[in-house]
Amino acid sequence: MTAQSVTDWAPRAQRLADLLATQGDVHHPAWKSAVAAVPRHVFVPAAYQQDNTGTWQPVDVTSPSGLDLVYSPTTLVTALVDRGTHQESISSSTKPDLMLRMLDALDIHNGHKVLEIGTGTGYNAALLSHRLGENLVFSVDIDSELVEGARGRLHKIGFQPTLVTADGAGGLPEHAPFDRIIATCSVPTVPWAWAEQLGVGGKILVDVKVAPEAGNLVLLHRHPDRLEGRFTTRWGSFMTMRRRNDKASASPPPRSAHTRRRRTTIPPHPWWNHRIGWLLAQFQGLPADVHIGMHLDPDTRAPTTSFLSAPDGSWATVSLTSNHGHYDVIEGGPTALWDSLERAHQVWLEHEQPDWTRLGLTITPDRQRLWIDTPDGTSWPWPP
Repeated sequence: MTAQSVTDWAPRAQRLADLLATQGDVHHPAWKSAVAAVPRHVFVPAAYQQDNTGTWQPVDVTSPSGLDLVYSPTTLVTALVDRGTHQESISSSTKPDLMLRMLDALDIHNGHKVLEIGTGTGYNAALLSHRLGENLVFSVDIDSELVEGARGRLHKIGFQPTLVTADGAGGLPEHAPFDRIIATCSVPTVPWAWAEQLGVGGKILVDVKVAPEAGNLVLLHRHPDRLEGRFTTRWGSFMTMRRRNDKASASPPPRSAHTRRRRTTIPPHPWWNHRIGWLLAQFQGLPADVHIGMHLDPDTRAPTTSFLSAPDGSWATVSLTSNHGHYDVIEGGPTALWDSLERAHQVWLEHEQPDWTRLGLTITPDRQRLWIDTPDGTSWPWPP
């Protein structure tokens, strides 16, 4: 860090705190004070952004423009891993506005004991330590290098919360019970171990994604026999929780050559602009491990079609250009992938177009369910 970055961070941090308060992301004055007091640049020793070709490029976080980026409501990728054919992000410093909305939603009070799943850079642990005191903050991450890096940064600014290198799915039973649990990573299902480590009346806020982009943040309340709660109004997303047996991402499957052509009237890329429909599609026969993305114009790099592909070689592309409310669909393979999306859209219409707050989860030791409106209403086993 340069001398300028050390001396010039405080006004930037105050501006960020003011911005988050103005935007409605910060309500409690204690959280605004934490944002203004914690030097985020200490937790971003390196950062990377993708250029227009998708290649990760380093950001000079010590430059004035780099510091402006650090003290802005921006997610910063802080660590990459080489997968051979590409680089993949494995750690980030989450958008401060998203983190503060989550902390606000958890309704944290003085004296609460908090477990964070996913230490990352340590920035969120610093905010919690400033708000509650380091003795009430616990954080776990599977990556020992990330944990030790976060520990050093936290010590540098005077905080020593309890950091542990372990599989986050197991929580930290040796330090339980907790009043609040916040997961800064996404999970396909909520580990029951977290419920066992949460006191009755406690809350968990976690990003639950049954498939890529299919899910949202859900605020779960601890009852004697279950966790239960609704998804949050605003959509949020985190990197998937890493496990000890994780493998490199698989390459997309080969496409079937036989094609079928038709039209659709539903959104052509629901994982972007109709995320509830995309979630519901997972329960309408969409195969597991579907790959999603966009095809780009080679000259302008603008998206032209969305695509899905499945492990059995099935695929679908959908034009992003509307023709009187219709979009061209080209499909191939044994499974008509887009049919699941259209069935999900019909379910959404039949239930009067529910928003996120009408959807919820119930979690018990032996099963998890997605429901609409009430836990005893229309529901589906989670995962499908």
